[in-house]
Amino acid sequence: MRPDVKSGMSPFPPARKAWYAIGVFALVLMLNFLDRGIVSLLVPQLKQDLGLSDTQVGLIMGFAFACFYMVVGYPIARLADSRSRRAIIGVGLATWSFMTALCGTAQNFGQLFLCRMGVGVGEACNGPATFSSIADLFPPEKLPRAISVLNLGFTTGTGLALIIGGAVIHALANIPEVTLPVLGTLRSWQVTFMIVGIPGLVVALLLRTVIEPERRGRMTGGAVAAGKAADNLPLREVIAFVRRNIGTYGPMFLGIALQTVLAFGFAGWMPTFFQRTYGWTIPEAAFTQGLIFLCIWPLGLIPGGMIAERLAKRGHDDAYLRITVIVQALYLPFTILCPLMPTPGLALTMLALQGFIASFSIGAQNAALQVITPGEMRGQITALFLFMFNIIGFGLGPSVVPLFTDHVFHDEQMLRYSLVCTAAILGPLAVLTLWSALKSYGRSVAQARAWQ
Repeated sequence: MRPDVKSGMSPFPPARKAWYAIGVFALVLMLNFLDRGIVSLLVPQLKQDLGLSDTQVGLIMGFAFACFYMVVGYPIARLADSRSRRAIIGVGLATWSFMTALCGTAQNFGQLFLCRMGVGVGEACNGPATFSSIADLFPPEKLPRAISVLNLGFTTGTGLALIIGGAVIHALANIPEVTLPVLGTLRSWQVTFMIVGIPGLVVALLLRTVIEPERRGRMTGGAVAAGKAADNLPLREVIAFVRRNIGTYGPMFLGIALQTVLAFGFAGWMPTFFQRTYGWTIPEAAFTQGLIFLCIWPLGLIPGGMIAERLAKRGHDDAYLRITVIVQALYLPFTILCPLMPTPGLALTMLALQGFIASFSIGAQNAALQVITPGEMRGQITALFLFMFNIIGFGLGPSVVPLFTDHVFHDEQMLRYSLVCTAAILGPLAVLTLWSALKSYGRSVAQARAWQ
């Protein structure tokens, strides 16, 4: 057992149980990004078979996914602050996996949009419950490393979505259309949705083997034992706490949202960019981009978390957010240069450098929110953060890029310049917004020590 010497409460769970939970959470996160990311590989088929524009595809990639979060995100987050978090994650995983498979039955834009709304339950259930659990499994000084390991699920899921998705698309393109009872004749993109959705239904059962940790770090004092329900704070108290700390939460939420618009907009249109700019096939582009996520992004995850922890131990209260600001500023030039490269090899080099640098901040960025948020409202404030992350970030990201293509350049072959415009405008805004929160964030970290 690992003693909680700061708070005097019962010890943190044994390391083997805590790290096992991280492993399962990472697997869930991998499936999350596998299911949500597959659309970026199906752009040509969706446009051809359903008659969609770039803007409509962008809405299906992002905004449709985010719509569900707008409706159920906060109620589910309140449950995460008082009920079994592992059960919430398991139900969410099963639901979004089923809805991904159901995307394969869509016959038009409206049906596919509704199915993607159902996939949005992934973030609604997964994010608040997962981060709340991790903050109770590990002491604050170890959170960046734990969350860095968790995000191996993000890099692996995104990479596999590209590699496996591209391979499935290539394989299905060379076989006849599939005819099934009730569903009728299915095209290759429909079968792809069904194939990637099924594994999550099996993995959901693994959540029963994960520990439900004791709730700690509560501003109101005391702890809630594992397996027992906690009392929810009234919504007005959560709102009042956020308002008192708006100088910290406001710039953090907005800065991360702007960064996410850029990140997901860029990632969502990369396969199509390589197809339109360099004449690659979607499977070729997906495979190379997937290798970058699998092989390059993980290189910075653990070192980034360790650097953040070391900086915090040296007395820098703003360490976790400071690392995030520095990394965002460093990777921005590579993001802008990537679409302008004259050859695909140089573009991939810029993309790899961008990913390597960006990965250094993932653990610190996510830990930054958890260490300044009381345990009894951690799920709800994480949900508010993910609301900004999803609605502004993931919801608008894939839609902003094609707005430039369709309404500024009026030519889908100008996609590379749409990507440049998105990066050149949103990147500096995100860095400046996060930088403005550093002093206030340091004060919030000092304040939070009393809850530990």
